[in-house]
Amino acid sequence: MGDDDGRDWQEQRGRAVRAHAEAERRRLAAEHAEAAEMVAGFAAEAARRGLATTRLTARSHDGRARYRTPLTGWYVDRARTRAVDTEGRFHLLSVPSRFRFRLFGVEPAGDPPPLVLGRGGRDGESIPLRALLTRRLEAGDDWR
Repeated sequence: MGDDDGRDWQEQRGRAVRAHAEAERRRLAAEHAEAAEMVAGFAAEAARRGLATTRLTARSHDGRARYRTPLTGWYVDRARTRAVDTEGRFHLLSVPSRFRFRLFGVEPAGDPPPLVLGRGGRDGESIPLRALLTRRLEAGDDWR
């Protein structure tokens, strides 16, 4: 086996790894685009139904503190860690604990929504995004 054979194998392996990574990137982008449409549809339907909005807050990762945000929208889980703002963006409202956040609040950027929330989590609980949003719409203002 010559040096050329080893280099050919490495180049072939490198191409396969890059192709796999690109396919995964495209799959995730398509998933996020589909989920973003669901989230935007939820926001439009919630507004159409007149669901009351609330000022959204973020919680520290350890759960000990809540921080103000400039966001208004709807929490979509009872833990109040996932929400949709009135602009139709999805937010994970869990942030690091920071003293500065206590003083000035936090401005979370929108997060790419997954099609399944909690997938791969340690507790084994996962729920399709569509089911979570539908449940929230059906509960209306009685949801708390």
